[in-house]
Amino acid sequence: MADLIKVEVAYATPEKQLILEVEVNSGATVFEAAEASGITDHFPDIELSSVPMGIFGKKVAKPKTEVIQAGQRVELYRPLLIDPKQARANRAAKKAKEE
Repeated sequence: MADLIKVEVAYATPEKQLILEVEVNSGATVFEAAEASGITDHFPDIELSSVPMGIFGKKVAKPKTEVIQAGQRVELYRPLLIDPKQARANRAAKKAKEE
């Protein structure tokens, strides 16, 4: 029998934020932890096979092969609504216009 480890899986929308604690087998991947959490029951729009994932804010390139460690938090990322560079440029233009 494999050892179980506890990890968290997190996802957020502007309306709802959720962190689920889940136990997975030692050696489980980031993807397997997300799958085991049942996060898609709470957010049915998530497509686990294509959503970007990370651990504590650092994007994981290959969630299906990256092994998760006990105590880590898997984060599922939403697509950006606007490019951060464009958002900064918009704020700067607005501020310049106000002055």
